Amino acid sequence: MSRNLGWLLVCVCSCAYAQYDATVLGTVKDATGSMVPNSRVTLSNLQNGTRQSAVTDTNGHYEFLKVRLGEYTLKAEAPGFKVTTSDTFAVTVNAVQRVDLTLEVGQVSENITVTGAAAALETDSSNRSQVITNREIVNLPLNGRSYADLTLLVPGVRKSMIQNQTLSSREASYNVNGQRAESNNFVLDGVDNNAYGTSNQGFSNQVVQITPDAVAEYRVETNNFSAEYGHASGAVINVAMKSGTNQLHGSAWEFLRNTSLNAVGFFKPVGGKPVYQQNQFGGSAGFAVKKDKLFFFGDYEGQRRTTRTLQFATLPTAEQQAGRLGTAVMNPLTGALYSDGVIPGTVKMKSAINILNALPLPNLPGISNNFQSLPKGTLTDDKGDFRIDYYAGSKLSLFARYSHRVANIFDPANIPGPAGGNNNGNVHIFNQQVVPGLTYSFNSNTVLEARAGIGWTEGGKTPIGLGEPSLLTDTPNLPTDKLVAGSMNSQSVQGFSQFGRQTSNPQFQNPFIVNPRVSLAKFLGRHTLKTGYEMLNLTTTIDDFNPAYGNFNYTGQFSRPAGAPTSTALSQAYGLTDFFVGAPSHYELNNLVVVDYRQYMHFLYFQDDWKVNNRLTLNLGMRYEFASPQWVSD
Repeated sequence: MSRNLGWLLVCVCSCAYAQYDATVLGTVKDATGSMVPNSRVTLSNLQNGTRQSAVTDTNGHYEFLKVRLGEYTLKAEAPGFKVTTSDTFAVTVNAVQRVDLTLEVGQVSENITVTGAAAALETDSSNRSQVITNREIVNLPLNGRSYADLTLLVPGVRKSMIQNQTLSSREASYNVNGQRAESNNFVLDGVDNNAYGTSNQGFSNQVVQITPDAVAEYRVETNNFSAEYGHASGAVINVAMKSGTNQLHGSAWEFLRNTSLNAVGFFKPVGGKPVYQQNQFGGSAGFAVKKDKLFFFGDYEGQRRTTRTLQFATLPTAEQQAGRLGTAVMNPLTGALYSDGVIPGTVKMKSAINILNALPLPNLPGISNNFQSLPKGTLTDDKGDFRIDYYAGSKLSLFARYSHRVANIFDPANIPGPAGGNNNGNVHIFNQQVVPGLTYSFNSNTVLEARAGIGWTEGGKTPIGLGEPSLLTDTPNLPTDKLVAGSMNSQSVQGFSQFGRQTSNPQFQNPFIVNPRVSLAKFLGRHTLKTGYEMLNLTTTIDDFNPAYGNFNYTGQFSRPAGAPTSTALSQAYGLTDFFVGAPSHYELNNLVVVDYRQYMHFLYFQDDWKVNNRLTLNLGMRYEFASPQWVSD
């Protein structure tokens, strides 16, 4: 689908439907401990001025469903009692927050404020989780400013692929309770935020990777989820983005990493000092367009990174490139023995000569790891979000969010020039998500919520040298399609670093996700009932069938004379001989094909949080999940 469609959808849904995430409940008693039925309870949001009201039941219980996270106060009033108000308390994402109030006998015109009314321990839910608040997100250091890295504060979580973190490392990749990184479920503003591509070239496990300054808070649920959440054997990472408030709030930042502050190390590289230069900059702002009614929040973050990382390669020496190998070798095509180790020019493949002439000469002594370089890698990343919240009245609220990201990475190879390229090369990343939603309260005890997430991801890489004149001038039947044709395919010669591109390059996986959800919550006496349905439709356009430009292996097994000894130097000589005369031991070529993988999923759930008595709550739930097999669409 066109990227411009995202902007169109935002315009259509600009009266966005807002989503709420938590439950506030409790009891109202008098000084003797007796319940006070039919008392009026009012929950007030201090940041956007919204209010919700309810009446306690015959047992003195009240409950507010689908409450947006934020700072609140709770007020209770009943005939013959003083008006009682709690002090300020926080409602966190997907929390079950208990606030109990005790009324004192007196005139309704009298007011008292109660401190400590909000319970510090969540006792009405049995899930195992931890909330990462905005305080931790803003104040704790984040290398790279990935908010999701704070998930490592949660017990049972470790980072995947800890070693070799590079430009192409995967963002938000964690093993939770021993599960694979793909087994986590990322939820942003109540909709699916999982990137279903499985490539690892600098991509993310999330469609949207919002900047830390745009995250209100998030909850990591690692066990015993509510039936509302599933689709994961690892963790449910439930994130809420900030929204505007009646007060203007904003931030601006720049974070700099400078090579001048880095030590060189004991051994200085031949090419100079390794480079790591990074700038991350941006800003955010939230405000009321219309007080207590219409709110806006937006953010932008850019990142620019330049690296020069020390790399080594094993390359042929000048003598070896000229065909002077220093040991007896045999021509496997003719049976001729070259006892002086010199390969005649008449038998050399033109492609082999072109490739060897395009290689740099070693800049270190020896025959192994004899080429050292500091190739330049770059990253350019721009991303942003905006969100609109509208409170139409006490019954209806709406919201919409649009998120956008474009990133380009150049991941260099350890061999420069047209005969190199054995790395990810040019990586392109594009993410886009549109989320509208609605919350409608039929009454204080019944709330309907609907929302949808539409997400696009482009994640692919193209090899260094794509579209350049081919060095393989006498290699027959090479593909000529502009999607794959270039200076080199993949060539492995015994004893040397691989020449040419990665075998898996080019490649892309582009998922398109549609995720509508609807839920209904009802407070019924001692029961809090929730039921809902979710559908996920996934189409992934894939070019991931490799090698699409061919892969040659030269092991030297054909040119080694019978009974000849082996060593590293001799293995290189035999491998180069096979390479010169065009005698590969292995060759691969896959068809160039682009397919659309399709899959759909359906989820149904029913949850009953039954408060048996003041000390016992049972969290009872059932969930049904169906996922179709993947199929290729016509």
